[in-house]
Amino acid sequence: MQTRTEDSVLYLTFDRPDVRNAFTEDVARDLAGELEDLDPAALDAVVLTGEGDAFSAGGDIEAMAERDETAAEAYDRVRATLGRVAEEILTAPVPVVAKVNGDAVGAGLSVVAAADFAYAGESARFGASFVTVGLVPDLGGTVTLPRLVGLRTAKELAFTGRLVDAAEAEALDLVNETVSDAELDARVADVLETLASKPTENVGLAKRAIHENLGRSWRDGLEREAHFQSLAYGTPAHAEGVDAFLRGRSPEFD
Repeated sequence: MQTRTEDSVLYLTFDRPDVRNAFTEDVARDLAGELEDLDPAALDAVVLTGEGDAFSAGGDIEAMAERDETAAEAYDRVRATLGRVAEEILTAPVPVVAKVNGDAVGAGLSVVAAADFAYAGESARFGASFVTVGLVPDLGGTVTLPRLVGLRTAKELAFTGRLVDAAEAEALDLVNETVSDAELDARVADVLETLASKPTENVGLAKRAIHENLGRSWRDGLEREAHFQSLAYGTPAHAEGVDAFLRGRSPEFD
């Protein structure tokens, strides 16, 4: 992984362009480690992207061919690597933005699906290609895809492995927006500028509330919503927002 922090944004770049940024256990561990213990007081967002002309082509097939493990060993490996990446993205206390600069296939698609925002260049393609190597979606794909695209479309993608282009990905809600490849950096920069103007701690609370309410009954969801709102009421950002409104000025969040 390439890592750099600039203007309160952590940029994480898959850096195996010779194999189209394919995932290995080491890549998964590195990514999960970078996403662990993020500080919303120091960061406004995380951006995930790929080096070269691909976002990520998914699992490294050559590495798969070399594995010799029991089902129990495979479970422990997947849960500790790919599952951990999904968990870190979904629970990160700052927004995670996928800048999809090229094909996002297999685990690459699952990363995009787990991110809070996703913006794609027009040349990008997307596919739940696990079935082509006799696997089921991992890195959270069975959790996130049905919630994004609906049950039947998620099944179609998972059962067939077909590739969809960036325009269809936008129509399916796999990405927020598709722009020309030349405009992708600028579009993501605009999103980051917007996020920088918002209270990151409170955005993180909203993210937790939304995620924790998925699948809950409406009564349980209202309880969790009230819990997170009660935390938000006590933050400096809330006090600043109220004061700014009453004084007719723009809020200045830390």
